[in-house]
Amino acid sequence: MIAIIDYDAGNIKSVEKAISFRGGEPLTTRDPEEIRKASHVILPGVGSFGDAMEKLKKYGLIPIIKETAESGKPFLGICLGEQLLFESSEEAPGTEGLSIFKGSVKRLQTTGELKVPNIGWNSIELRSNGRLFKGIENGEFFYFVHSYYVSAAERETVTATIEYGVTADVSVEKGNVFATQFHPEKSSDMGMKILDNFLNIW
Repeated sequence: MIAIIDYDAGNIKSVEKAISFRGGEPLTTRDPEEIRKASHVILPGVGSFGDAMEKLKKYGLIPIIKETAESGKPFLGICLGEQLLFESSEEAPGTEGLSIFKGSVKRLQTTGELKVPNIGWNSIELRSNGRLFKGIENGEFFYFVHSYYVSAAERETVTATIEYGVTADVSVEKGNVFATQFHPEKSSDMGMKILDNFLNIW
């Protein structure tokens, strides 16, 4: 069973459908016991950093997320779910993130033809042999919708970046914890390959 953490964020249904399509058995839940029983855990999300952290607190999900991150069980953050794994965000000054990764979330700046939010397909640059990218070539395109980006303090955790006025860290990996700024569930065949790779990590 693949637990998808439910904290009233957007985009959960599309992740659920994608997991089912890849042969997984998704369960959208905020029950810590169900999350503990899952083989894999996903933290998806579209929305604001501050509101998301408030909802994670409201539903008592922060302890089980941190427990899962420390347990060795494969854990994947998607889009806002990547940002929440870091320490802070310019979107919500004074709000503490989950701090599973060191670093912060910064706002993209409109420069020239680059608009904010960044909506559409971007080519990624692979930075290391990230397990999510097994069988995926450097330069492949993935689908993004975001106004903020991760700036990781521990550069060895960064597995992929894009250039969008700045170098944005769009995938990170540390032990059993993985995260992507892009939406694998909306990224066609390459996105499905990302999900396959995640589901095959044990």
